[in-house]
Amino acid sequence: ISMQNPSGINPTEFKVLILPKPVESKIGSIIIPDSKQESDKYAQIEGQIVAISHLAFTYATPDEWGDKRPKPGDMVLYAKYAGARVKGKDGKDYVLANDKDICATVEE
Repeated sequence: ISMQNPSGINPTEFKVLILPKPVESKIGSIIIPDSKQESDKYAQIEGQIVAISHLAFTYATPDEWGDKRPKPGDMVLYAKYAGARVKGKDGKDYVLANDKDICATVEE
């Protein structure tokens, strides 16, 4: 699956650009306070890979990865509070994390 990168951010070295899963703004009819939403946003651990650098995930050989090497479009779990929070040119908030901060891919 190929995915476009609307962020304008292209990772270098061993970095991966992730679009975090949106944080809920309400539960049922109860509105979650902005301060809680903000802390939840930084504690988010699930998102979609938008872009990877050419060196990311090269600590294993293609044979070792098989077809399981993470790629743009994959949903992943990543380490809590990992990476740097950056704003893309599209106005969305992204996480720029190390490839080793990716804990797992999530099958949809």
